[in-house]
Amino acid sequence: MALTVMLLNGASFHGGCCRHKVLLSLLGPFLSNSKLYSSYRRPGAEPEKKLSWQSADFSFKKGIDHLKTQLSLLKKETQDYLLGPGGHPLSQHLLEQTRVLWQFRSQEDLNKWIISSDVEIGGKSKVYLKLGRNNQAALLYGTLNTEAPRDGETKYSGYCSMRSRPAVGSFNRKKYYDWSNFNSLYLRVRGDGRPWMVNIYTDPYFSHQKDDLYSYFMFTRGGPYWEEIKIPFSKFFLSSRGRVQDNQHPVWLDKTLGFTIGDKVDGPFQLEIDFIGLLKDRAHREEFAYETYDKN
Repeated sequence: MALTVMLLNGASFHGGCCRHKVLLSLLGPFLSNSKLYSSYRRPGAEPEKKLSWQSADFSFKKGIDHLKTQLSLLKKETQDYLLGPGGHPLSQHLLEQTRVLWQFRSQEDLNKWIISSDVEIGGKSKVYLKLGRNNQAALLYGTLNTEAPRDGETKYSGYCSMRSRPAVGSFNRKKYYDWSNFNSLYLRVRGDGRPWMVNIYTDPYFSHQKDDLYSYFMFTRGGPYWEEIKIPFSKFFLSSRGRVQDNQHPVWLDKTLGFTIGDKVDGPFQLEIDFIGLLKDRAHREEFAYETYDKN
């Protein structure tokens, strides 16, 4: 490196700028880590391409800290598994009537959810998520715009959604929920009178079908009062022929819950969610989730 610097200094001192440029172009790869090589990039030029492993942070201390965190999570999961279903004793699990899955009291609770809109396909709808008044609920609001993007392919547009992040266990393992002890989804919300679609995205454990989507419409009444909505699972999990056997729904599922608005009405919207939970309604005895009509 010292010889290279001497050659460059000699070329620039005795021979002028031309020989300096030629010699710099020949020895440029060897001077990539030298201070003589400028990091300036011309506007409009392509950025320097790096391999994925070159951007990795090979920090031994961070690796040890991450390993300790994952081992502590694995220890807690093992203790919960030995204690009983969901980390509760079996007697408590059998007598459990309700369970809160998500509640919104801090920014950490909001970070468990993802918002999206038709901007991903070129639309103009806008959606935002923040904590409500006194940090007691999640406020999902925005503006719906049904104008389709002018790309020559998309015909319809106008949707906004909110979706929970997939749950993961220790060492980034896919986590499955056991909702077999309940038969209804229980929500406390306050809307503006617009209909919403409640979605459950599933990846069945013993099935070849991937990314199944089960939906049910939730009609908010608007106004200043909260409303409690109970949606039986039988309204979500329908068989191929529409017949439903009560409590005959997938048990071990990678569940992801979501809310979508797409009622083809331009304008602002908002939905406040206090909590999302599960309910065991012992009085629910439903064999068919929708109305039946006698054929003529």
